[in-house]
Amino acid sequence: MNILLICDDLWHPGETVRFGLNFLTEEGHALQTVMDPKDIVTPEMLRQFDALIIAKGDCLNAANCQAPWFEEGITWVSPEGYKEYVQEGGAILFMHAGITFRKERCPAMVEFQGVQFKGHPPQCPVRFHVANSAHPIMAGVEDFTLPQDEHYTLDVLAEDLEVFAETSSDAGTYPAGLCRTIGEGRVCILTPGHNAFAINFPAYQKVILNALKWVTKQ
Repeated sequence: MNILLICDDLWHPGETVRFGLNFLTEEGHALQTVMDPKDIVTPEMLRQFDALIIAKGDCLNAANCQAPWFEEGITWVSPEGYKEYVQEGGAILFMHAGITFRKERCPAMVEFQGVQFKGHPPQCPVRFHVANSAHPIMAGVEDFTLPQDEHYTLDVLAEDLEVFAETSSDAGTYPAGLCRTIGEGRVCILTPGHNAFAINFPAYQKVILNALKWVTKQ
């Protein structure tokens, strides 16, 4: 599978995400990383990849968090552009930082994803629960606990989002794995993965691999 990884912001350095996802190359997948997509990613470029992994919040990069990723008239691919990519048959996996968008700053991405990021407690053990064992992304997955991660809390806004997994901590229980079909393509959201240790957790690697297979209809 040919995968484009878009990552890097102040709170989620690209090095951490890339290191955590190295297992994908060990599984035989090709992984191309872009950390400043504003002047690199084009609609034509997106079509060269089987899937995208977006693990980046709305900032230019880790060194310039005040500059937004999406800037009218400058950024080549807008949130609507990523949605069009999916509608045409594209596949996107949003991981952790990739779902930190808020309505007040980037409403188009919130509308596309169908969730609103609320926040998280300090890093802590996070319990991952299989909410729908019949879903293909949960094939071969059992409940597990990440020893340390950021437990994201979300509001689910889109009625067509299917929740297949949840996470829990002292902050409560929230959706952690969601998916939807948009046009001819598919989108998956996974909330865990703040640090490389969480991304590298064997049981979570299985979830990520299953999610990539699902979004690419394999």
